[in-house]
Amino acid sequence: MKKGLTDILKGKFLVSGDAPKNWMFIIYASFLATIMIASSHSADRKVHKVAALNEEVKELRSQFVDMRSDVQRLKLESTVMHALEVDGLYPSETPPKKIKVKTTAN
Repeated sequence: MKKGLTDILKGKFLVSGDAPKNWMFIIYASFLATIMIASSHSADRKVHKVAALNEEVKELRSQFVDMRSDVQRLKLESTVMHALEVDGLYPSETPPKKIKVKTTAN
């Protein structure tokens, strides 16, 4: 038991007769570890991108609500009348009259 542990610590398994098999396993394990680390970094990047996009959506939704309320306020009749008073236009004091057209059948 003690001899096997010291052989591993000294690295004799890397230079012994069946060393190519051990090297292939080490290369394979290193390749899998590299892929796992790259996948983890990719997932982290995606999580950060999703969080940033969610923040942007919240900001844009807030701007939309603000603009919509401004437009609704600007569409009010009183606001339009005040804007036209500056140009010298005032609402008519007499109500409009309905015109009825009679059609005759030939």
